[in-house]
Amino acid sequence: MIKRLLTSAQFYIYIISLILLVTAGVLSMDRLIMPWYTNYNEGITVPDVTKMALDEASILLESQGLRFVVSDRRPHEAFPPDYIIDQSPLGASQVKPNRKVYLTVATSERPTATVPQVVNTSLNNARIQLQNHGLRVGNITVESSRFRSIVLRQSIPEGTTVDRGTVVDLVISDGLGQERVQIPEIIGLRLAEGQRLLRDAGLRVGSIQFRATNEIEPNHILDYSPNDRDELFEGESLNLVISEPVMVREETESGSVFEGNQDVLESLQADTLRPETPVETP
Repeated sequence: MIKRLLTSAQFYIYIISLILLVTAGVLSMDRLIMPWYTNYNEGITVPDVTKMALDEASILLESQGLRFVVSDRRPHEAFPPDYIIDQSPLGASQVKPNRKVYLTVATSERPTATVPQVVNTSLNNARIQLQNHGLRVGNITVESSRFRSIVLRQSIPEGTTVDRGTVVDLVISDGLGQERVQIPEIIGLRLAEGQRLLRDAGLRVGSIQFRATNEIEPNHILDYSPNDRDELFEGESLNLVISEPVMVREETESGSVFEGNQDVLESLQADTLRPETPVETP
């Protein structure tokens, strides 16, 4: 039966007719239907409707075969209410018929925002919250407080309704308390233990300098500065001098100095300060 079908003239006529029909359909779609659907070779120049009243702009756009949408309304000193501030696409752009033109229209009503609570948050977080509410950070003043860069007060209370763009002034902490604290006894202690005592007292570790000595085990506190006072303000820093073995230093070496908060140096243990192997002279 298959052999008879393959040798039948009617079968080949049917196949050729099917191919021609499909080809004609593709050509019709490409040359007739798609150009009609996409308005091929047809475009409209968008008129410039900025600085026009909304009523006039709507009539002009519709007469050009375009639609419009008021996408935003905001106050503007240079435009009276219901006048076009901006448009997208811009004037003189080439677009397809029936395209939407998005308009920004001036309004006499000022948009408002509710002031968030930013007290007891970090300065960075306060900035983000105020910006997200359409507000701006104004003057930033500093007062003494134990925790650094924390908002102590805001000029406009939480929940107040204000115009968007309103400036909110902030008072933040400098990390220094108003009370004086006693410097704990840390001479002779290991670095990690001395750091813990200083933190508990409300003080900070400033720079750490190493000094070679064989009189005390490595990584112990030899001295600190300022050492002419028994008390400091909360949040102030002490610079520490830490012991290290003599053999890890050369005669001309001045020692390493680390600036800033040195809590990370708790991981420095004596095994990281291995003495160098002496070179034998012949």
